[in-house]
Amino acid sequence: MIMSLRTTSAAAALALTALSAAADSAANKEIAVGLLEQGLAKGDRDFIMTHVAEGYIQHNPQAADGREGLLGFVSFLETLDPPVTVNPVRVIADDNFVVIHQEAEFFGPKVIIDVFRFEDGKIAEHWDSIQETVTETASGRSMTDGTTKITDLDKTAENKALVTGLVKDVLMGGKIDRIDDYIAEGYMQHNPFVPDTREGLKGFVAYLGENNISFWYSELHLVVAEGNFVFTQAEGVYDGTPTAFYDIWRIEDGMIVEHWDTVQPIPTEFAHENGMF
Repeated sequence: MIMSLRTTSAAAALALTALSAAADSAANKEIAVGLLEQGLAKGDRDFIMTHVAEGYIQHNPQAADGREGLLGFVSFLETLDPPVTVNPVRVIADDNFVVIHQEAEFFGPKVIIDVFRFEDGKIAEHWDSIQETVTETASGRSMTDGTTKITDLDKTAENKALVTGLVKDVLMGGKIDRIDDYIAEGYMQHNPFVPDTREGLKGFVAYLGENNISFWYSELHLVVAEGNFVFTQAEGVYDGTPTAFYDIWRIEDGMIVEHWDTVQPIPTEFAHENGMF
């Protein structure tokens, strides 16, 4: 009986921990989306003062460091014509990180992936990758369409491991023969320059090699996962240029079935000393 009570107590504690973590993730998602929709797009400085830490660390190359730097960036955004607009499409959370995949108007149509790190309930750090929206794509899919539903929460850890394996084996390790171990045959592609299907991906990789276009990931900085969605933040080289690669992968039945990304050259000048990573 004592063992049974202890087991029940431990299970209850784990359940409470899971519920608390889920509540924190939901709150963090709401704040992160609010920063984009209210703080940046609408210039709500009170929202920023309430939900952004004073020592906020900035990695966007154009915005200055700190909460004051973010407020200054908002003042700059308010001068733009057309004005900034945001449309969050996918939001995933893992521990103290929130990733937002969004469509935006920012010096023309853009697709942006933002990453926010939370500390004590406030946004403490931000990274992003911004790409011009491409409307005519190799797959016929847009850069942001496709499912947004989060499922398979019980498979978060294994899906994170699967995608980490792909990045390390194929994109960093160059083991192209291992693509079949990770990518499903009917793979759906949202990178605007890569065709649909696993064979389409292989064909694109072959095209790069045949035309001496350099492409590799050199370092994996962050992996964020929630259920069937996994985000990876990496740096590497594309066509001889240091590049930031932000990828979102969807997993189904143990294979990667869909992919979105934003790819941004890493600039040489920043408004701070933090770099893009």
